[in-house]
Order: sequence, then C-alpha cells, then structure tokens
Amino acid sequence: MRATERPAPQEPAAAPLRGVRVIDLGQYIAGPGAAMVLGELGADVIKIEPLGGDQARHIGRYGESMVRAYNRGKRSIALDLKSEQGRRVALRLMADADVLVQNLRPGAVAKLGLGPDEVRGQHPGLIYLSISGFGSLGPSRERPGFDIAAQAESGLMSVTGEPDRLPQKVGVPIIDAAAAHLGAQAVLAALFARERSGRGETIETSLLEAAMHLQAPSWADYLGGGPEPTRMGAGQPHNAPAAEVVPTRDGHIVLSAYAEEHWARFCRVMGREALITDPRFCSNAQRVAHRAELREVLCECLSGLSSEQCVALLGRHQIVAGAVRTYAQTLASADVAASGLLVEARAPDGSSYRTLGLPYRLGHCARAELAAAPQPGAHTDALLCEAGYSPEEIASLRRTGVAQ
Repeated sequence: MRATERPAPQEPAAAPLRGVRVIDLGQYIAGPGAAMVLGELGADVIKIEPLGGDQARHIGRYGESMVRAYNRGKRSIALDLKSEQGRRVALRLMADADVLVQNLRPGAVAKLGLGPDEVRGQHPGLIYLSISGFGSLGPSRERPGFDIAAQAESGLMSVTGEPDRLPQKVGVPIIDAAAAHLGAQAVLAALFARERSGRGETIETSLLEAAMHLQAPSWADYLGGGPEPTRMGAGQPHNAPAAEVVPTRDGHIVLSAYAEEHWARFCRVMGREALITDPRFCSNAQRVAHRAELREVLCECLSGLSSEQCVALLGRHQIVAGAVRTYAQTLASADVAASGLLVEARAPDGSSYRTLGLPYRLGHCARAELAAAPQPGAHTDALLCEAGYSPEEIASLRRTGVAQ
C-alpha cells in the first residue's frame, strides 16, 4: 500500500484525490459510479473487467449508455479472475491501491478470493467498499439486488404514482445513482480518517439503505407516529399547495406555496386577495381539506399563461415554481448551460460524446476535459507493465487467456 500523496498547493483544486489509486471491480451503475466520482476528483481509477467486459456492455443501447455515463476517465484491464493466475494479477494491482470498490453479485468476490477479509488481510491500509442489494447481515444477503427491487422493498414504489393506479417506479435508476454517491462519500471519509490513523477500512452500503435514506422525511414522519404514506400523485399529504402539478397554456408547472406568507403572496400576485380569508383556504389545514377546490383555483389563475410566464411571474415574487420540462427542453435551459454540468468526454481516436460531470464545483476551477469510457482491456499492457510484468510475462498472460 502506498501512502496517499497530499496535493501540492499549486495543483488544481478540482483534483484533490491526485495520487490516490482506485481499483474498480464494479458492474452496471452503483460500483462503477462510486469509482468514477473518485476519478473525477483526481484519483487514478483502474477498472478490472471480466474478459467479456462489464455486464452493462452486453445489454444493448441503454447498457452502453451506462458504460459511457459511469466509466469515463478510467483505465481498463480485462482479466479472468476465476483463474488463479488472474487472481494473482489482481492482487498485485491491489497492492499499490488505496481504494477498492465492488458491487458484484452476493458472494462473488468471496468465491474469487478477493473479499474484504482476504484483500485487507494482505493490505490493511486499503479502503474496501462493497455495495450490495440488501446488505450482508439480513436474510436477503444472498439475493441479487437491482435498483428496481430496492425501490419496491424500501416503500418508495408504494408512495409513487396515482392512488387508483398500480405502484410506479421512479423514471430513472435513482437508487443505483444515489448508492454510487453515498459510497463515494463514505470512501472520502475513510481516506480522511486514514490520514490520521494510517488504517484502512471496510465499508458496506446497500441499495435498500440508500433507497430508504432518500425518503428520510417521510420515514421520520411515519416513525414519529404519522399515518402510513400512500400514493397521491401530485401534491404532498400534509401541505397545500405543495408540489402541485398545474396545467398552463403550453404544458405544466409545479407549484409550492403552503407557508401562510407564501400563500397570501400568491393570492395577491394573482389579484385574488379574497382567497386569503376564504374559509376553505385560510390555513394550511383547510387547504389540505379542500385540495380539489384549491386545484381548481390554481388552474383558473395559471392556465392562461405559458409555463415560462408562470415561472417568471412567480419567481419574481419569491414563490417556488418550476416548469415541467422534457429532456430536450432541459438541455436548452440557460441554467443548465451556465452550470457547466455538460462536459465532453474524448476518446483516444479523437471522437467525443457529451455527458454529465460531477454536480458540484470545487473553487473556481473550470471543468477539465475528460477521457471517454475505455474499451474493455484498453490499458491491459500498460497496467501490467506498471505492476512489474515483463513483456514476455504479459505475452504469456494473453496467450493463456488470463488477460486480454
């Protein structure tokens, strides 16, 4: 285990993990996503893939999008980890690493002899992150876990959708993505602790825990004696108007103005001051009780305006509103353009693709151009050479099918 190098004062603030090496054994989103966050903060990320590559490479167009989204900037080596020789190569790469990230199916790393006990037994300074579906302690520890299962079993689907329709999933794999960032956050804390103690750490998180954590306010209400949350489509159960979907002349907006001051301000802006003292709407409790009539009023006030006019008008008066936008409309947003979130990832052949960078900035550094996601095994020879293998040994590993 090599010591973590502290960034020199003259180094860019956007690369605080310069000198940290990460081994990525992940597949799909959660594991690769956590490793990529560390990579975008400056770490050198080595993706150890099966000879056929990350499983996401084999599930069509959306799988390839996963690869592009969560593997840029990494170096890839393809190894047969089921072979003893391939396992030895992996351990040799791990000897020079600071962090290992894995989200393989339950039991897989243990069968390969690459579990946290085995690896950290040899390299106690290593920080070892495992992301599973349901955790390693409960009866579901051996079940495969995907985003959708965590959405279902965390209660999230039970509160998503219309009350008279089937439970709905969130439209994107939000739990996988959240677990990636939570895992990276835990690794950063462990790296900081290691600077003080010199000791590594074994970290576990799961999609189930991430999914419940995303619902913290609702769980706090329920654990505090509140009613069982249910699906209600738009709106919030205890406040109104809150997260209301309101039709406009050309689409929809969402609106929240449930604090009494905000509701009164909304009424004045709309020229409907009488609504402030209307018995149906004079308090939050009354507005919740008369939600159907409240929605009719919101529609009367806003349906003649365009979505952008609504957002501009309400925003000028510090009332929370947002236009419901498609992906194309979001991409055209001046706010998105100003954020710098969209970045170019460039491949060695000069081609590039647009993708999303980290959703925050460090200091005033401009986002650097990023390397595209590598092809499986694109850096095998270079990484084996760095690990001390001779050209003859590398040729032998390729010839015997241990590496490619």
